[in-house]
Amino acid sequence: MNENDPSLADSPASGSTPSAPLFRGEVVLGLWPIAGVTTVGVTDRDADETIATAIELGVTTFDTAYSYGLSGESDRYLARAIHGDTDRFHIVSKVGQRYLDDGKRVVDSRPETLCADAEESLRRLGIERFNTLMLHSIDESVPIERSAEALLKLRERGLAERIGLCNASEAERARFDAVCDCRAIQCPLNLLEQGTLGTVIADSASQGCDVLVYWTLMKGLLAGKISPDHVFPPGDSRPGYAVFQGERRAAAHRVVDGLKEIASETGRTVANLSVSWTLSQAGVTGALVGARRPEQIREVAGAGPLEAETLTRINALVAS
Repeated sequence: MNENDPSLADSPASGSTPSAPLFRGEVVLGLWPIAGVTTVGVTDRDADETIATAIELGVTTFDTAYSYGLSGESDRYLARAIHGDTDRFHIVSKVGQRYLDDGKRVVDSRPETLCADAEESLRRLGIERFNTLMLHSIDESVPIERSAEALLKLRERGLAERIGLCNASEAERARFDAVCDCRAIQCPLNLLEQGTLGTVIADSASQGCDVLVYWTLMKGLLAGKISPDHVFPPGDSRPGYAVFQGERRAAAHRVVDGLKEIASETGRTVANLSVSWTLSQAGVTGALVGARRPEQIREVAGAGPLEAETLTRINALVAS
């Protein structure tokens, strides 16, 4: 499928035969880390060089959002790299979260907010349309159908080629799809947290949706660079996640130790193995990898589905 096919803008409503997924085992550069909100020590130079390195290594899909940065930092960094070229690059963006004046991030999926934020994000990016535009979060105060209608109108205006949905259940995806033809979803998946495989991923894949998974490296834990006694600096959000606490953290490090052995035998890195594992899972068409330095994207840009023997070893390691 050609991502620039004009027919994508006129894709049929739900009820027709599902389209095939667009992506085929893509590594997607996720730009949340370089937004600098919860990541300590981000610099303009590192951000620019990380995106440039990804492009040099063949990465063509980038994941941003209106709320990635207090002032749209993610969009602005990406704009400098792509120079408005949405034919060469595939831009995935999200609306439905925003920052208040006091710096608090909130969910706001009212139609008027979605429209205004999408338009502002396009201006920041210096492009005329998103390749894929997604609802970032479901707003409990707004029926999901109203949010879907707003995104549908944006697509009909030519501001987005495809529409998608993040962080939703199977039932919520079906309600959303009934209004605006959901072509992609985002959800978490990694070696340590596999609960979405048999639920939203299986459901979405059965409908021909692209499935883009995030937390593939679980905030860096599955990159193999964080020691069991590592102390995070003030302002780093990772200690607040359950996987970085107590026995769950100890168990995660045991998995990482096993991955290091497999990596040394296969000529890969732990990070590459972890991302490749996600791309080996049925239904997954893209793996979002957050990076804020060039060397981080170099490790994983070439990730892809694993050979059966290595996949079996990793699965056994996690199950032990």
